[in-house]
Parts: sequence; C-alpha cells; structure tokens
Amino acid sequence: MAASGTSVAVSHVGRIRANNQDSGYAGTQLFVVADGMGGHAGGDVASAIALKRVMEADKEYASANDAEFALHASLIAANSILAETVFEHPELTGMGTTVSAILRSGNELAIAHIGDSRIYLLRNGSLKQITADHTFVQRLVDSGRITQEEAAVHPRRSVLMRVLGDVDASPEIDTTVHDVLPGDRWLLCSDGLSSYVSDEKIEVVLTGLANTGQAADRLVKESLDQGAPDNVTVVLVDIDDTPDSSASPVMIVGSAALPLSFEAETGRRPLRLPTLLLHPLKSTQQEDSHFEPESEEYLDELILEDRRRARRRRTTWLVGAAIIVLVIIAALFVGYRVTQTHYYVGSDGQTVAIYRGIEQDIGPISLHSVYQQTSIQLNDLSSYAKQSVVATISADNLGDAKRIVQRLSSGSQ
Repeated sequence: MAASGTSVAVSHVGRIRANNQDSGYAGTQLFVVADGMGGHAGGDVASAIALKRVMEADKEYASANDAEFALHASLIAANSILAETVFEHPELTGMGTTVSAILRSGNELAIAHIGDSRIYLLRNGSLKQITADHTFVQRLVDSGRITQEEAAVHPRRSVLMRVLGDVDASPEIDTTVHDVLPGDRWLLCSDGLSSYVSDEKIEVVLTGLANTGQAADRLVKESLDQGAPDNVTVVLVDIDDTPDSSASPVMIVGSAALPLSFEAETGRRPLRLPTLLLHPLKSTQQEDSHFEPESEEYLDELILEDRRRARRRRTTWLVGAAIIVLVIIAALFVGYRVTQTHYYVGSDGQTVAIYRGIEQDIGPISLHSVYQQTSIQLNDLSSYAKQSVVATISADNLGDAKRIVQRLSSGSQ
C-alpha cells in the first residue's frame, strides 16, 4: 500500500538578506530544500540549477533502493551542471549549494543529503534529526572534541565541508532508506530555520499544529521572530493512508520559482574558494562564512587554530580576571585608608572612648577601632550626654574628637 499525504513548501528571504538564495520543492514523490552560496549573483543560481535538475527524479520507482540510486545520480548530475555553468560564466566562480531531498517509494523513502540543510522526522510526537550536518563543528562534535552546546556558539559553526558546486567532481553524498508510517511528519529546512529556532521549539510547533500549511508558516514566523538574518525555507510532508487522501499540488519556492538569470555584474570581482560566501552567522550583522573542502590537513589546521584561539581566550580571561581582582583589592585598600581618617566618640563598655574609622563593618572586616580609651564613666554623664555617646558623636577630625571628650569630662564632674 503506497502511503500518501499532504505537503507544502514555504520560503522567505528573511529580514537581512537582499535576495533569496534558497530553493524548495514539494512534488508528488520528491521533496527538496537547497540552500545556495556564492554571493548575490551565485547562491540563488546554484540552488535553482540544482533543484531543477533534481526535480527530474520526481516519479514512481519500483523500490526505495531504486529511488535512492536515482536521487544520488541526480545530485551528481546537478554538481556537473554547476561546474559547467561556472566554466561558461567565470563570474560565478565559487558558487555552490546544499541539497537535502527525500523521494518516496511505497511505504519507504530514500534520502540524499549534502551540506547543512536538515531533514527531521516527527513520529509519535517525538522529533528526530535524520541528517548530519557536513560542517566543521559537527566534525569536532563527532570526534568528541567539543559538545553540542559549544558547537552552537563556535566561531566556525558555519564552515561547510561538503557542498555541490565547482569544487569536487565527485562529492560525497549521504544516502539512506527509511520506512514510512501513517502519521509521520517529515520536515526539510535550510539552516535559516535550524540555526535560529531550537529543535525543542520546532517539535512544539509540529506537534501543536495539525494543518500542514499552518505548521510550515508558523515555523517560518518563528525564524522571523528571531530576526531571520538568513533566508529560511521549509518543506513539510505529512504521511496519510486514508482512502480519500490525495496528493497536494506541486510547489516550487525560492530562487527556483523565478526566471534564471546570472549576467555578470559590472565591476564584480570573481569569488575565490577560500572566501566563498555562505550563510551569515547568528547576529544582526551580515557576517558571511565560507566553504572549505573536506581534507584531513585542513581539519587538522582548523583544530590547531581552534586550540590556539581557546588558549588565547583562556589567557585573556585569566589576565582580565587578575586585573579585576587587583583593581578591587586596590579600591578596598584605598577605601579602608580613607575610612581611617575619620573619628568619632562612643562607648567602650562602661567608659567613653575615641574611635578611629566609621561605625560600619564589611562582613568580618571592621572599619573602626578604639584609638584612645578615656576614664570617663558613662554613668557619670548626664542622661542626654550618655545617650549621645551610646549613639556615637561624629567628629571632624582627631582634634575635634578630643575637644568633645573634654566637654564630656567637664560635664561629668
């Protein structure tokens, strides 16, 4: 029995980007998200070219293994087309795109994936990420060098290790086959969603909204509410096996929905691979990251650089902390010395005494001490004078304090 259902594709340019470099497709059997890179006149072209080639795989297959082979072949073909396009249009040098796609065949589906767009499965109310990001920080996480929490704020979290483009004639593409169950909800999205909306929030939206279109729109809104500095594209597929269920209309969104145009811009400097533009970092500014080919030498270099950065950061933190501690100690010392220039008259048990400092304590540190003990008994003072001494009498200086004591002595005789 072939499972059917409803699907939708939604794409938004975001609040910062000038153009949409994402492309999305919700077909009859095939569903795709592509996130382009390469600057203003490259990313949109790359994702559109790749999507239009992969779309040709949207047909019935005898088995999920056949669908898996067809998906892999279509991505390799798209990679070749991108390389040929760059050869014919040098101004597009360095353009590339991620691609995440699912192709259904009966009660199974095939997945093909390269880059950092993602595929999620919501089954029985639980969300699971199916694909693995082909990023530098994910390699660090997989090798146990950093945690997922550290990866989320890593300065190189947007460096991609694998994409389609004019980089590698035979890129490594992840392909798998999964079963399909009624009630499954499959989500494909660009990193414009996954980088700014947590998996927990995505799960809440997908479990809380049954309507496919409303759920997809809500996910895009969640990204926009976070500032959406990047393009955001969502393709949502609901699996259903009810007899009256019918396939949703084919939808193409993003740059692939527009006429393909990539004329060279006047004065535009060709992009080079080391500075290839990709997704912005999580900030309100458009800080672009880049793609680097996956190689052990480059990974080792990045890891060493990361360690050096960590050491510098740790050293800077320690030096800063030491300076702060020294400043606090100096401030306390100066403050203490200032308090010791003050005097007041008070009681020391049953007698009158001159105190140096102020009548306050900071934790276990006393800011006053007896400077001079007198022989004046409190009980020899008048009621008013006694109350004044117990409450302490402030003095402008040591001489003033001694004059106060003399007056008290004269009054007690």
